[in-house]
Amino acid sequence: MFKRYVYFLLILPIFVALLSCNGKTGDQNKRKQLPNIIYINVDDLGWKDTEVFGSKYYETPNINQLAQEGMTFTRGYASAANCAPSRACLMSGQNTPRHGIYTVANSDRGDSRTRKIIPIQNTTVLKDSVITIAEMLKAIGYNTGTFGKWHLGEDPRTQGFNVNIGGGEQGNPGAKGYFAPYNVPSIGQGPNGENLTERLTTEAISFMEDAKESPFFVYLPYYAVHTPLQTFKKLEEKYTEKGGDEFQHNAKYAGMVETVDTNIGRIMSFLKEKGLEENTLIIFTSDNGGIRDVSFQDPLRAGKGSYYEGGIRVPYIFKWKNVISANTKSIEPITNLDIYPTLKEISGSKVSNTILDGISLLPALKGGELPDRELYFHFPVYLQAYKPKTDQGRDPLFRTRPGSVIIDGEWKLHHFFEDDEYELYNLNEDLGEQHNLASKDPEKTEQLLRKLERWREEVGAPIPVDPNPDYDHEFEAEKIAKLK
Repeated sequence: MFKRYVYFLLILPIFVALLSCNGKTGDQNKRKQLPNIIYINVDDLGWKDTEVFGSKYYETPNINQLAQEGMTFTRGYASAANCAPSRACLMSGQNTPRHGIYTVANSDRGDSRTRKIIPIQNTTVLKDSVITIAEMLKAIGYNTGTFGKWHLGEDPRTQGFNVNIGGGEQGNPGAKGYFAPYNVPSIGQGPNGENLTERLTTEAISFMEDAKESPFFVYLPYYAVHTPLQTFKKLEEKYTEKGGDEFQHNAKYAGMVETVDTNIGRIMSFLKEKGLEENTLIIFTSDNGGIRDVSFQDPLRAGKGSYYEGGIRVPYIFKWKNVISANTKSIEPITNLDIYPTLKEISGSKVSNTILDGISLLPALKGGELPDRELYFHFPVYLQAYKPKTDQGRDPLFRTRPGSVIIDGEWKLHHFFEDDEYELYNLNEDLGEQHNLASKDPEKTEQLLRKLERWREEVGAPIPVDPNPDYDHEFEAEKIAKLK
């Protein structure tokens, strides 16, 4: 009996160690089975600014290949029409009223004498209390890195990223910022003349090479193709000689698009060379519509900063070999609010203490359908004109005045708060939003308005109502007349 007892004491530590080892091995195996995720966000890339979506001027062979190997969504939307709110929606999985980031910087943009109401105060930093996509993935073993524009606070490492290269508060790379010496934070200087897009790609590839034992989440929010427009001299010369058409003809911008495309090709080649292609999901998109004065998106109306289609409709491509069928298209309406719940389902994360306003796209990615639903947008602030002659806004003073939007199937309703006015469009028949049907179809207008009001109540969306004492009707009318 004594001998058996001694023997038990001797083997007990070995047995416990084996159990522990088996547990660690199980966890490691589970981590290795999780797909790597690469989210490529091209700043201010318009819906039609790649060959895949219709451009005949910009050359994007690698994005073409990505589409041929994956699925494109033709009715994809950003959840907001400009940079910071769209990124906040992506990272939080929550619509603008929940996090309070509606625009960039202050909400009282434009001349005070032309604003009829006092806008809702804007928030500029995503609260640390928000559980971001990065935090959700990091909690289950992902190695997380961001390479490029953050625009939601000082340091994305407080929001779940292990590595931050180039991300901070700023929304663009600054004057001459696309070539070293750089003006962006936390990147370290490269040799003079090094290109920022190329450098960020190199850093992302290096990160992926080092992430051997864990799945990785690479957030690659390029600063390109945001202004200031800068490109290689040889590319500018190439596109100047090529020429364009009345909609797309800016040679510097074309060069920036091609540089992004080239670097996406580098990422795709790296994945294939390292045997990572089959276990990596790539998502390609933009954070909002393109700047109309730089690149027209016709037939879409307007551009960045507007809640007409040109400001919120963006390209989406998803590639995941052997999961997503190659060279497929979907007409399902989606937004970047859907990315969080999609990655949550794919990764098997059990995070439950956060509200998500989107839905998982996995059924559509596997060839199925998504449930019918409405898409909502809320912008209770002002955004002044970029170029009054080309913006195609509701008036030449603002790209957007305070309002909300609902998209329900082929129908789209704009509700403008200043005068309680409405614009109703059938996107199947009028994608350019030129023919307002609100007065012709009051029943449909009322139906959509009721849905919009229920949603605003549900999410606590603030509506500005206080009149602006600085407003001057005569001054506004005179200024509009001069710009028309």
